[in-house]
Amino acid sequence: MNTKVLVFLSLLVGMGAVLHTVMPPIYLGMKPDLMLVMMFLGIMLFPEKKYVLLVAIVAGVISALTTNFPGGQIANPVDKLVSAFVFYGIFMAARKHTQSLVMVCTVTAVGILVSGTVFLTTALFIAGLPGTFIGLFISVVIPATVMGTIAMAIIHPVAQQIIKRTNFTVSA
Repeated sequence: MNTKVLVFLSLLVGMGAVLHTVMPPIYLGMKPDLMLVMMFLGIMLFPEKKYVLLVAIVAGVISALTTNFPGGQIANPVDKLVSAFVFYGIFMAARKHTQSLVMVCTVTAVGILVSGTVFLTTALFIAGLPGTFIGLFISVVIPATVMGTIAMAIIHPVAQQIIKRTNFTVSA
């Protein structure tokens, strides 16, 4: 593994941890997970399976440590692993056709929807939900998807410019 990539991914996960920690709950203790945006950004910038696995595990553990949701300590790592590889698969398939910001935002939205669905399903089986699945999905997952997609639309071009200007290259 490349040390530069690990440092960059750790910075993204650190920013995601701060965002995850300071985000207030919006409905029944559930809050939008902006750690996903940073995890997905890391996957887009360094699309290799070993980095996807690493960033998913670290993001899942940190999200589990900073959650207040019942059953979130188990649901977060599960949802990060599943959504990271689903996102990676969709991103790699879509990347062959276009590199547009619209594609990036669409794949991000799908990834957040998958993450929310996996999180709620896992939490439902582990500890039960404090409300209905549909209620939590509509009141938290849908707004989180909108917020995360807007955040990615702002952050992704900036990250690409930073990488381009710093001549950040990864040698195999």
